[in-house]
Amino acid sequence: MGIYAEYIDKSFNWLELEKERKKQLKRISDIRERAIIVYAGGLNKKADISINFEDRIPFQDQLSNLAGDEIDIILETPGGSAEIAEEFVKMIRNKFSKVGIIIPGTAKSAGTIMAMSGDEILMEPSSALGPIDAQMIQNNKRYSAHAFIEGFNKIKKEIEETNNLNRAYIPILQNISPADLQGCENAQDFSKTLVKEWLSKYKFKYWKTHSSSGKPVTKRQKNARAKKIAGKLCNHGIWLTHGRSITMEDLRNLELTINDYSENDKLYDAIRRYYVLLQITFDTTGIYKVFETPVSQIYKYESKEKEIKPEKANSVFVEFTCPNCNKISKIQANLQKNIPTQKKTTLFPKDNIFNCPYCNTRNDLSSLRRQIELQTKKKIL
Repeated sequence: MGIYAEYIDKSFNWLELEKERKKQLKRISDIRERAIIVYAGGLNKKADISINFEDRIPFQDQLSNLAGDEIDIILETPGGSAEIAEEFVKMIRNKFSKVGIIIPGTAKSAGTIMAMSGDEILMEPSSALGPIDAQMIQNNKRYSAHAFIEGFNKIKKEIEETNNLNRAYIPILQNISPADLQGCENAQDFSKTLVKEWLSKYKFKYWKTHSSSGKPVTKRQKNARAKKIAGKLCNHGIWLTHGRSITMEDLRNLELTINDYSENDKLYDAIRRYYVLLQITFDTTGIYKVFETPVSQIYKYESKEKEIKPEKANSVFVEFTCPNCNKISKIQANLQKNIPTQKKTTLFPKDNIFNCPYCNTRNDLSSLRRQIELQTKKKIL
């Protein structure tokens, strides 16, 4: 029986699921003999699971619960802001000198950039990173900055060689400004610069001799290798699509050392069990993002509140789905005094702890309170 089928057959309730997930996370920490933190988004969720500005505080909060000099980060993300990934790395490196990045599933785009900051990158054959070519948005269309620059240069070269402008290019060129080109170049350079810097400074820190000749590795050679890898990861022409999966084998072909954790039976079992439990958490609850350590956690929940108009909101109604029993409770958050409570509605708890009326599970609504108060610019009474 597979691990997934094993856990499904056990029919865990929410508390049991969380307890088992924490147990496996601690196993990984014990085997690796270091602290561990998880940053994960549910890839099948419709919520904003990308690496974004709002993740800074919960990530830093969970990081503050950890001690020691070494840490592992379990990463599961479709990508997002490279700038926020850079902030995450700074937070981590300000506290820990040795960092392992564990990819049990997928870490694409900005997640790949972040992975390049590890002293170790741990994957298994089914794990995947992705290209780091910057993505630009213009007129509600998303496109690769590298492909944009390559397309423009192709047109430019054709004009120079033929001394003639194909009329079909005129409407295209009319919509391209120098600022557009510079923006694409800057975005590409930023991604490559981060990867080059981190590989050279962290990943290659312990690369002392060449495996083929035994000769010492120089700083210039480390920088050259880092630049080559960053360039290839950023090259849209190699991968063709931004969503392309880059496997452990692909990365090794780029001359990047990747540790295959599936070669360690105990570690493989612990990571696979944790990852399966993480996916079950996303699949069976309203949770779309997890920040956690073996002893603490912060969850982000999907909510079904209607659009809030700050200037008119006297109260806000939220349909909250309990992660344990999946029953929906209607919660009323009053923003003014003397607002009557609607029928079949529970007032927003003053201490942020909501006890599900169906299964009595305790749920922390702190993040939901902040979301409502930020949107309405009013305090929940």
